[in-house]
Amino acid sequence: MVKKAIVTAMAVISLFTLMGCNNRAEVDTLSPAQAAELKPMPQSWRGVLPCADCEGIETSLFLEKDGTWVMNERYLGAREEPSSFASYGTWARTADKLVLTDSKGEKSYYRAKGDALEMLDREGNPIESQFNYTLEAAQSSLPMTPMTLRGMYFYMADAATFTDCATGKRFMVANNAELERSYLAARGHSEKTGVTVSRRSLYA
Repeated sequence: MVKKAIVTAMAVISLFTLMGCNNRAEVDTLSPAQAAELKPMPQSWRGVLPCADCEGIETSLFLEKDGTWVMNERYLGAREEPSSFASYGTWARTADKLVLTDSKGEKSYYRAKGDALEMLDREGNPIESQFNYTLEAAQSSLPMTPMTLRGMYFYMADAATFTDCATGKRFMVANNAELERSYLAARGHSEKTGVTVSRRSLYA
């Protein structure tokens, strides 16, 4: 069953007319034979990863069944604000790795260790270190840290939708008079307008 969600737009950073999401990141895909070999795994993990200039990075990772993920990171003991950040993108699995591709196309790699996940380096190889790079399986709720989304906004007959460029996910958008006025002013002859917004919350 497709999950429907409502996006509450917190602020409009920019509006720009375009006809599609041309910078959508390439997503790793698996053949049916590869997918059949994979064992079920947890959908969420938590842990504190090493940090060069803070006490540690409290990290929560959530995998959605539709192939998308959300990560929340909080820098413990950080002197500067904000100290919490959220990111998202698409995920894929190989026989021995979990590959996360974020909204900018950057990849990160993990490997399963039982129900836990071990963070790998940028090339997908184990990190040789005395520090702990493991996230443990957890039953956690989706984080609500604001994040920036870039995609296509479409408004018609008092109803609006937003399609994220990075994942292709479509959301219903809560009423926002400022966003609607900006959309109508920028639309011109195009029915769909690109928009960058700060997401405050998602409601399943």
